[in-house]
Amino acid sequence: MAANGKKIIIIGIVAGVVGLVVMIGFIGQGNVRHVEIFWQEKVEQTVVFEDIDGKVQLTGKSGVSGEVNPHLISRTGFAYILTVVNNGETHHRLYIEGFEIQTDLLEPGQEDVITIYPLEEGIYKYYDKRERLKHLGFLEIKTVVPSDEFTGFLKDLV
Repeated sequence: MAANGKKIIIIGIVAGVVGLVVMIGFIGQGNVRHVEIFWQEKVEQTVVFEDIDGKVQLTGKSGVSGEVNPHLISRTGFAYILTVVNNGETHHRLYIEGFEIQTDLLEPGQEDVITIYPLEEGIYKYYDKRERLKHLGFLEIKTVVPSDEFTGFLKDLV
């Protein structure tokens, strides 16, 4: 009877450990959640047109460095929302070559919002578009693979 009782205890412990491992693996893969934890991400940036010493420049205000004519960066598969403010003395229009998208012609003090849904990597020029195009800088779209696209608990350790 004692040997039979030991077998039952050992089988119970092994079954409990196996059950715990299976449960941790199932939950660890994101299969048990009471709410959706993923949402459409967006990249938001604000840039400002300024006229300094007769030269047009774009400066970063929010979400981008404050340097002159900044190198704008976003990701593929995410909404890219760019707010453009005209603090200059003349009319300005931001045009992004390759996406063929532009703001309205902005009077001093006005702003407009451009929304892009980039699907491919690339580097695109942006311009001040009034009578002619004046190249100001670049918008770079990059592909970033988040760790949640990997599957299996061993791949997350890499």
